[in-house]
Amino acid sequence: MDRRSFVGFGAVSLAALAALAAPGGPGGTADPGRLGTLLGGTRVDTEFVAWLESGGHGLAALPAEQRGRSARLLDAQLATVRTLIATGRYDEPTGRRLHRLAASLATTSGWHRFDQGRHPAAGRRWELALQSAHRAGDRERAAGVLADAAYQATWLGRPAAAADRLDYALTATLHPTARALLLLRRARAHAARHDPAACRHDLAAAERALATPSPDPAPAWCAWMGPADLAVDSGGCLLDLGHPAAARSRIAEGLARLPPARAKTRGVFLAYQARTHLRTGEVEQALAATAESLDLAARIGSPRCAALVRGLAPAFGPYRRQAGVPELLERIGAAGATRVG
Repeated sequence: MDRRSFVGFGAVSLAALAALAAPGGPGGTADPGRLGTLLGGTRVDTEFVAWLESGGHGLAALPAEQRGRSARLLDAQLATVRTLIATGRYDEPTGRRLHRLAASLATTSGWHRFDQGRHPAAGRRWELALQSAHRAGDRERAAGVLADAAYQATWLGRPAAAADRLDYALTATLHPTARALLLLRRARAHAARHDPAACRHDLAAAERALATPSPDPAPAWCAWMGPADLAVDSGGCLLDLGHPAAARSRIAEGLARLPPARAKTRGVFLAYQARTHLRTGEVEQALAATAESLDLAARIGSPRCAALVRGLAPAFGPYRRQAGVPELLERIGAAGATRVG
């Protein structure tokens, strides 16, 4: 292990790290003095690693409304883990656990930055996550990181790069839920490249994979993947391929099946739905979906949802004289000026 590569993430004070050990912190309680001793280079025991793992899982599972407020704590925990990797003494199994935890924390940290539109920073976190997953020997986690980087590439208008990353990711996992997500994201990349045959091939394969039972639980990075995601992203593909009516039906199906707890995802999906309504001239329905997406963006602090809504503004332009449109455009403009979240 090249421990020196894990130094330089950013200085973090012992006082900040001690917040991890406070009662009610992310992993329960721990002795701040012991934390300082461990960071000083003494042996890292499995009890402390388990405590850090519990905290990491807790931070990743926070509701969307609370994730923005937890970003600094997440980064402090990632810095702690990286310091332990670089300076601590541990056996090989413990080292793999530390690297696996670093990969998980860096992935979540990358998503925070992606949601804020900080794409270079998100990319750096995911690069760290990929390195950590490789050092842990965790091919499943590496596939998940590649899937996230591919999602970002499609989002930024680089679908060819996304498809290349997903090709590699698909060689690293056999779990049907994981493969369904990777295939679905590759279908979105193919749709963005205007390759309908490849897109439909991957959509059909994703549907088959998602319906395939497995004796093992899905990896944590894709455990949320379900029929709602398949339906909405299939609709997104259809919209990109020029079939807005069919897209509208699939997106509506996905929204109806989405669990209520996934508020941020709902905000993104509603923006997709609004876009389909605008393509078919259903302005009232587009107004309702856009307003709900904007409300969610404001409530949970999601700049990504707000950015999607701002992107809809030009499509409302031809309908400026229709009731409700001027007011919505004013709201969208205000959201852009204040950078919701």
